[in-house]
Amino acid sequence: MNRIKRNGRRPFILILSVVGALVGFSFTASADEGGVPFWFSGQFASFAAVPTSPGWSVPIQGYYYDGGVSGDQELRPGNLVTAGLNSTVLLLMAQPTYAPKSKIWGGQLALGLGFGWGSNSTDASVSITGFPKGLNVSDSVTNFTDLYPIASLAWAKSNHYWMTYITGDIPIGSYNPDRLSNLGIGHGAIDVGGGYTYFNTTNGHEFSAVLGFTYNLENGDTDYQNGIDAHLDWAASQFLNQHWQVGIVGYVYGQLTGDSSSKPYNDGLKSSIASAGPEIGYAFTMKGKAAYINARAYWEFGAKNRIEGTGLFATVSLPF
Repeated sequence: MNRIKRNGRRPFILILSVVGALVGFSFTASADEGGVPFWFSGQFASFAAVPTSPGWSVPIQGYYYDGGVSGDQELRPGNLVTAGLNSTVLLLMAQPTYAPKSKIWGGQLALGLGFGWGSNSTDASVSITGFPKGLNVSDSVTNFTDLYPIASLAWAKSNHYWMTYITGDIPIGSYNPDRLSNLGIGHGAIDVGGGYTYFNTTNGHEFSAVLGFTYNLENGDTDYQNGIDAHLDWAASQFLNQHWQVGIVGYVYGQLTGDSSSKPYNDGLKSSIASAGPEIGYAFTMKGKAAYINARAYWEFGAKNRIEGTGLFATVSLPF
């Protein structure tokens, strides 16, 4: 198998809530401020630690998520939603990325800025504050997300690749603490981590894993601060030939510390979840540079104190 070079195929660092409907609200058995974490699980997959080729690239990603929580939540004063909630998110995201030719400590630097546009629709059995309120209510929003700057540094040696990154959330997206549906998370955050990729260009074996940690700033609109989060995204794949790739992907997410809230029944709560699913990819060249198309699905399970559902990704990474 010929060596497959990477050019701007780094998975998105769009730290975007997959369930923006719950941002800013708390209810029984929902940590991460109503089940909405900063980390966008599944954004790292195959080739996560492979250095980006020098120059400009613009990964573009379509994303669909549908999930919910059970309808047996206990009503609490001050909660917006406590029963029968389902949220659907459809997004188109982009991350313009620049990688300079010069190396830093022998590694390849890459700088990017992620953002997105899309819609979030939410249905709930009970809403007792904010807008809308009542029984069997629904809400939707179509607008822009927060901004997500990212800096990474990656190294390569033979079939082994390493990288480290730092990213964060600039909360300027569509957010209103009195609505069911949102596309921003309402607070800033900083996330740091590192990853490893093994890619054997002879037999086509590939494995990637990225571990990271999130520190969340307080949401000033709700006086709520999510705990410190830990997340692991992983992928294992096989190239069938020079172009086609198939594999499995997944993630594990959990809070290391509990939330801090003025609502005593949410204070100290932690959330966790896991996921797995299939992946297919296609590598090709465009104007003599590497390009990549990838599609993958995630089925979540084992959710604790947060929403659970299914996510679909479709990524196209093209060089300038």
